[in-house]
Amino acid sequence: MKLILASASARRAEILRDAGYHFTVLSSAVDETPFPGESPNDLVLRLANAKGELAAARAVGPAILIAADTEVVLDGHIFGKPRSSDDARRMLEKLSGRTHSVLTGVALIRLPDAERLSFVETTLVQFAPLSEEEITRYLGTGEPHDKAGGYAIQGYAARYVPRIEGCYFNVVGLPLARLQQALIELGWTEHYFSAAN
Repeated sequence: MKLILASASARRAEILRDAGYHFTVLSSAVDETPFPGESPNDLVLRLANAKGELAAARAVGPAILIAADTEVVLDGHIFGKPRSSDDARRMLEKLSGRTHSVLTGVALIRLPDAERLSFVETTLVQFAPLSEEEITRYLGTGEPHDKAGGYAIQGYAARYVPRIEGCYFNVVGLPLARLQQALIELGWTEHYFSAAN
């Protein structure tokens, strides 16, 4: 049974590839705007399921589709991908010196029988205090602009994260250990490892 990653995220593909999974990519973009009053947990699940549904309509089984959505949450406020450099600055100023949550909703769809499994993984991320100069320099790298919360823990921002509680890969975009268990629950049996995909 093949695996299909329903995401254009280079980071998610890298996580799977580095862990030895064989997969193909079938990207699916959805409007990521939260509904009024929608909780962060509900948002990431809704978006992951929507991405999975779009990909399932174009995929051919037997396969398991993997779709995900990651959001940063602080004080109940959702920090998606920044819309501008000023938006990224505002996010980083709020995250500075604080601990926030990173939620990833994952939706799996087995084809052709459309059996589904979804879950949300949460990781706590502590940010060091950032000066305005540090934020300006970080914005200058271009790294914050397509990342939830305006930072990439696997990149330059790693120097500002002294501690996390939970799955590191969840912060990058795909909680690998929890994903593996979910794949097994859906009957995926290809437990070999391969450096070549």
